[in-house]
Amino acid sequence: MRPLARLKRLLPTSLFGRSLLIIVLPVALMQVAVTWVFFDAHWNTVTARLSDGLAGDVAWALQTYQDDPRPRTLARVSQRAESALGLSVALQPGRTLPVERRPNPLAALDRSLQRALADRLDAPFWFDTTRYPNYVDIRVQASGGVLRIIAPRDRAFAASGQMFVLWLLGATLLLTAVAVGFIRNQVKAIERLAGAAEAFGRGGDCTPLKPHGAREVRAAARAFLDMRERILRHVEQRTALLASVSHDLRTPLTRLQLELALSRKSPRTEAMKRDLLEMEHMIDEYLAFARGQGGEAVERVRLRPLLQAVGESAVLAGAEVHIRVDPDLEADVRPVAFKRAVSNLVMNAAAHGERVEVAARRRPSGEMEVVVDDDGPGLTPDAYEEAFKPFSRLDEARNQNLKGVGLGLAIARDVARGHGGDVTLGESPLGGLRATVRLPG
Repeated sequence: MRPLARLKRLLPTSLFGRSLLIIVLPVALMQVAVTWVFFDAHWNTVTARLSDGLAGDVAWALQTYQDDPRPRTLARVSQRAESALGLSVALQPGRTLPVERRPNPLAALDRSLQRALADRLDAPFWFDTTRYPNYVDIRVQASGGVLRIIAPRDRAFAASGQMFVLWLLGATLLLTAVAVGFIRNQVKAIERLAGAAEAFGRGGDCTPLKPHGAREVRAAARAFLDMRERILRHVEQRTALLASVSHDLRTPLTRLQLELALSRKSPRTEAMKRDLLEMEHMIDEYLAFARGQGGEAVERVRLRPLLQAVGESAVLAGAEVHIRVDPDLEADVRPVAFKRAVSNLVMNAAAHGERVEVAARRRPSGEMEVVVDDDGPGLTPDAYEEAFKPFSRLDEARNQNLKGVGLGLAIARDVARGHGGDVTLGESPLGGLRATVRLPG
């Protein structure tokens, strides 16, 4: 895998994560650069000078004592070092230098003092910067034992380094908290807009959406609300038009049915009655397709009674129907529209096969799935999508569509997509066609 592709996989995918990265990463890099420059150009220089000064004082104390290694000289050196230099000097008779030294987490401190003492002292020495929080323990091999010097920590190191780092860390945390608050507020507006769009795509109501957030986000929200109103007006006009056409056609259709009912029975009149029934069924399909899901509200329903009712209708059509569904399985659907979609699939299977199996289950991802299988002739894979087009006819293997105008599968897919899902076709284990309805969890 290329380094760039690997880097992209490590980057956050959400808008919140990416926005936070855009703001926090430059701030963090700037803080690191400032800290590096501070320690390299200022703190190390000051620490080196302080360490060199302390090493000079230690060298003075050692040299003064070595010139006259008597108790009186040691007392005089100790008194002058404490009063003038703030150092505690004491002799440990017969002692030797320790062998090991505990390392300091800030290795630069030890290195600076090591260099200064090595430059100033000719005798062996040892020091410890970790045992006492506010002091440095320095020991030098002298005549008759070990000369121990306890020096204040600020005599050896610049104490402003830790405070500077703490201030930088605090400022970074504060800026990050402010950035998180502002970014979260902006992302929340986008999330609400996305939720409203998804709800509307499923046929839900997104009226409570109020444009807020950045100017561009508010403009997108207002554009979405305007688009929603235009779509609703278009759907209402289409439904009203088809309903009006259906009503106008039913009036002469009813008159013709009445005249044929009063006419003398004959093969010709019976054929005309069948034509009128087919016309009435076609009008019903047109209206159902145009109406779509209408204004039906989403409800949580149990699927087993709904599928059993659909199966009973298919049994009356002469098919053998088997239904497999958990009695407690529920889904959030528009009952009438969803029943119409599944009924279209089951009746289509019953019309072209003798055995129909209907199964419903919830997948591990939370997605709900309804599968309709039949043992009919099936379809070729290249005809699957063609079968969903409105007014399309199935191929000869399915004996075309002897009843209706080819809107059954189109209505089923329209309803499923209105719920945020889809309908797909495939090969059935029974040898015929498999129709799968998938709805989001």
